[in-house]
Amino acid sequence: MPSVSPRADLESLPKYVPGRTIEGAIKLASNEVPGGALPSVAQAIAEAAAGINRYPDTGSQALRERLARDLDVPVERVAIGCGSVSLCQQTIQAVCAPGEEVIFGWRSFEAYPIVTQVANAVSVKVPITEGQELDLDAMLAAITDQTRVVFVCNPNNPTGTAIRRAELERFIDAVPEHVLIVLDEAYKEFVTDPEVPDGVEYTRTRSNVMVLRTFSKAYGLAGLRVGYAVAPEPIADALRQVYVAFSVNMLAQVAALASLDAADELLARCQEIVAERGRVRDALLEAGYRVPETQANFVWLPLGDQAVPFAEHALDRKLVVRPFAGDGVRVTIGTREENDLFLAAAREFSSRTA
Repeated sequence: MPSVSPRADLESLPKYVPGRTIEGAIKLASNEVPGGALPSVAQAIAEAAAGINRYPDTGSQALRERLARDLDVPVERVAIGCGSVSLCQQTIQAVCAPGEEVIFGWRSFEAYPIVTQVANAVSVKVPITEGQELDLDAMLAAITDQTRVVFVCNPNNPTGTAIRRAELERFIDAVPEHVLIVLDEAYKEFVTDPEVPDGVEYTRTRSNVMVLRTFSKAYGLAGLRVGYAVAPEPIADALRQVYVAFSVNMLAQVAALASLDAADELLARCQEIVAERGRVRDALLEAGYRVPETQANFVWLPLGDQAVPFAEHALDRKLVVRPFAGDGVRVTIGTREENDLFLAAAREFSSRTA
């Protein structure tokens, strides 16, 4: 009697590679903020823990209402998910029939091809430019009658580069109305360039634009998994339809609300990270590395074949960074002391390979 088998195509499913956690090493691999949750948020989580015998609100209504008020959008256009990566998959499930296409830059967020294949859609990878930026013209040219979704990661993960307003608006204007443009803004809180637009503004006037954001990065809640989408109402409804019930747990909802209450304090902490980001990039440039301008909480070293050797060199010095074999290395901005240790390792690698 034949045994039950999983889908045959799962053999080819790309593997998501998380940043490694190694005891005793400094982790600069997962774009986490070094400070963790604020004391007021930790207290809210502790108080809420007394109620974990109860199911969470599967509709995350209080969080949706708060986000709608803060963003000045109708609550009907806000959807909550188990991190923005879950919302990526929900989007494809809600919009794409099997075999329809999802376009994204490459390299970009490594979950895109995974969630696309899981949802039985087809990935269309568009190479990024020599400047390590998304190539919006090439992405536009890749659109066909079978295209349903285009992901624009802005700032782009893992390169940190960002699309400016004029270029993005030209792209949005040119994309056919049957294609949903997903502006993935996981790193929005670290953006300092005023020419990098707030994607929510486009959702007010465009019927095929949605925005994804997360509490994992700037808000320090990566371990609790909560993100949100602002989308056209029919898409937001569809996201809720394919949502896995109760997947955003009660502690995550409480922590997100408490984080919004502490937004000013959290965003001040982001500015400290931004200052360190500039210092680290300047030091890397001085050491001879090519480092594109970044608007996220990490830097990107397009090292090509030297990416894995660089990461191994860093690991020998108890520093965990995130290599993408053949492309480059992404390094999260940590504390000043952590960054100094990384810079020392980077200078050593540069002089050793010169």
